[in-house]
Amino acid sequence: MLAVPTDITQREDIDRLVATTLDQFGKVDILANVAGISSSPSLCDATDEMLEAVVDINLLGAARLMHAVLPAMKARRSGSIVHVGSVAGEAGVLGIYSASKFGLRGLCDSVRREVRSFGITVSLIEPGLIRSANPKEANRPGPQIVADAILGAIARPRRAVIVPWPYRLPVFLVNLFPGIADIVFGDARIQELLNNDARSAPQRQGSAKSK
Repeated sequence: MLAVPTDITQREDIDRLVATTLDQFGKVDILANVAGISSSPSLCDATDEMLEAVVDINLLGAARLMHAVLPAMKARRSGSIVHVGSVAGEAGVLGIYSASKFGLRGLCDSVRREVRSFGITVSLIEPGLIRSANPKEANRPGPQIVADAILGAIARPRRAVIVPWPYRLPVFLVNLFPGIADIVFGDARIQELLNNDARSAPQRQGSAKSK
């Protein structure tokens, strides 16, 4: 096992991570991109610094990591790439966070088609609400469900996997009837609930560090 602390907002860190991995193991079989940070549901609540950080980590970080590992994977004509997105990348309800996850979904689709002939697979895991250390979230599924989905996508590549499964129907309906989603999530009371929940506690920004 080799741990290489890496800031995925810094290209030199990413290049060092990949070079170290290739020196140690001679190849990169799997890239699992799990780094990400959240944002306020309201775009108006976000600072300019937050806007940049969310895009830099959630979207550009994933793009940079793929850009760094793909030459080695293409040379071997094999490899598995798995990204962790969000159901918020299917339904725009969380400001710049949703935008970054929509972008990640498009990036995954594009790169999957670009590298398909090289035997490289690209999968996207889209979790719903997952339990964290917050006691109020005790009834949510734990992070193991996401870890299991990543392993499953490596063993049996799929375009996208939504977890837990009850989110699949709402996502299907949002995509099928976007006008209804506009009405529901455009309701002032729904927006107030979303924003009050976010404002009740400081945003816990995830780390840009990856190992």
